[in-house]
Amino acid sequence: MKEIARKVFNIEIESLKYVAASLNDDFTRAVEAILESKGKLIVAGVGKSGLIGRKIAATLASTGTPSFFLHPGEAFHGDLGMVEPNDMVILISYSGETDEVLKIIPFLKWNNNRIISITGNPNSTIAKNSDHHLNVCITREACPLELAPTSSTTATLVMGDALAMALMETRQFQHEDFARFHPGGSLGRKLLVKVKDLMRRDNLPFIDKNASFTELLLRMSEGKLGLVIVGRAELVEGVVTDGDLRRALLHNPDTSQLHIHDMMTTHPVIVDPEEYISQAENLMIEKKIATILVGSVGHKTVEGVYQIYNS
Repeated sequence: MKEIARKVFNIEIESLKYVAASLNDDFTRAVEAILESKGKLIVAGVGKSGLIGRKIAATLASTGTPSFFLHPGEAFHGDLGMVEPNDMVILISYSGETDEVLKIIPFLKWNNNRIISITGNPNSTIAKNSDHHLNVCITREACPLELAPTSSTTATLVMGDALAMALMETRQFQHEDFARFHPGGSLGRKLLVKVKDLMRRDNLPFIDKNASFTELLLRMSEGKLGLVIVGRAELVEGVVTDGDLRRALLHNPDTSQLHIHDMMTTHPVIVDPEEYISQAENLMIEKKIATILVGSVGHKTVEGVYQIYNS
């Protein structure tokens, strides 16, 4: 089984190298045309080419090129209304003769849409009716029957990635831009989300510094934060963490002799609610703490609490 897998990898790598060696100025002209376009970049294809097309459109959209996938069959039955004259269209068909794709070309010509085709045959009907053609002709499919699209779909996918990356670099698309399009991802969260957006505000475990050891235990358990805040929201005097508690018990197991003011950290770390999550988490890693107070450092006030492992 491993030998079969290695054979597939080697065949597809061989085809990718062949396609890479075949790259010419058509690729540059296609990228320049997309950059000059005032509309969206629409990707169309059917079958396996359609599946690859969906991924290409998603990659383009997430890296700064407004794009969506259009199924040629659905387009031919009404969805062509989604295509505006300023849009460019990428048509994907390895043979270059896919009937469903061919059927939408007359409309695209009438609508003055510029066409980029990705095929394995520069002399195909689709290639000849395109403004720019990207050749993904491979050495052979990895399928032993030479039937299932394997190397050809991989080559098409990589060509789409090459287009997206060339556009991305030319547009100087940065981390912050990527984060804006991925607010739900880890990068988007770190670069866009502020501490105030994720901090806990309700039922913060405040306690008086003269409270008993039993009250301390109960308040810490109720708060479920692994700490209590000594003082009040308007004036924080310190914090007692579960680590402080354990160390105090190891030093003196007699709980009647343990007092909050002896255990507490009098200068707890406080971050501003307007800080970005990435900045707060870097500080927490530096200080080796999992929970941080959110508020005003200068006035020792607290609005909430942020925990790194709940982010």
